[in-house]
Amino acid sequence: MTVEHDIEHQPAEIDGLICAYLLDGDGGGKGLEWTGVRAWKPSDGLLWVHLDRLVGPARDWLLKESGIAPVIGEALLAEETRPRILADGDALMVFVRGVNLNPGANPGDMVSVRAHIEANRIVTLRHARLMAINDLREAIDRGAGPKTPGEFLVRMADRLIDRMGPVITEIDEALDDLEDQVQQTASPELRGQLRRMRQTSIMLRRYLAPQRDAMSRLQAERLDWLSDLDCTMLREIADRTTRYVEDLEAARERAAAVQEEFNYQISERMNRTMYALTVVAAILLPPSLIAGLFGINVGGMPGVENGGAFWIVVAVISVLAVVEYICLRKLRWI
Repeated sequence: MTVEHDIEHQPAEIDGLICAYLLDGDGGGKGLEWTGVRAWKPSDGLLWVHLDRLVGPARDWLLKESGIAPVIGEALLAEETRPRILADGDALMVFVRGVNLNPGANPGDMVSVRAHIEANRIVTLRHARLMAINDLREAIDRGAGPKTPGEFLVRMADRLIDRMGPVITEIDEALDDLEDQVQQTASPELRGQLRRMRQTSIMLRRYLAPQRDAMSRLQAERLDWLSDLDCTMLREIADRTTRYVEDLEAARERAAAVQEEFNYQISERMNRTMYALTVVAAILLPPSLIAGLFGINVGGMPGVENGGAFWIVVAVISVLAVVEYICLRKLRWI
């Protein structure tokens, strides 16, 4: 098991506190428990608290003890959110999403992370594990973590977008393979793969497009703790997000084109089959009529007393079928 998976399996999650750090301003930080979090004062330095939003003690602390406005706290704990940025004085509320890279999960089912960032305190919340947050924890443990709230925001957004890149690249490569395979054979398995690719692209774009807009808007927010360098980095992240949205739009269009080709291949196969059956039916129709006439049980049937009549009828039917085949060939129907 990798380190980033181990980090998230902590007994502290029972009371909702996934982790807390008192950052030292040099890239490192001191780990805290609930006692240290409750005893913290702004003069102590920059505090980062990371909570599980569905656990009771964490929710109670956020709403009753954190000092964050109740309306902001309720928004941070909302069940469903879309990516957005909201400034409240010198504080910033950030809702962003990252791809779900947990084992057995669909990357398109994006994980929400909510953050309330102030000059001296950062509060983040999530439920499902998010590897971008793990990256920040590992960096702090190594002494190479963020030093300011602005840098924390930039690095969190950067890690979120970095982990989207391989997923989008995988979608593009999968579509390349599907395009080649559809040209060769339009099997039901390809239909299932194509449907999954389209669903993943749509789900990713559903959240990534508003996240792009939120990142673009963030550049216009003038906060004391957000430096010019931070704004420049956020602009770059917004540009990368825009490129990924464009890639997803292109992937969706490619998937639609592959679907059209798939449907065309299926339609062509059915048309060829129906055409072959029609030709066979046309060739066999006159012989079937003759055979039907000779099969009725009425008096006066010719050849009843002739022992060779059966073979004469078979020969006539065979000659008639051959003549029909030659006529259809000359008419270029087959």
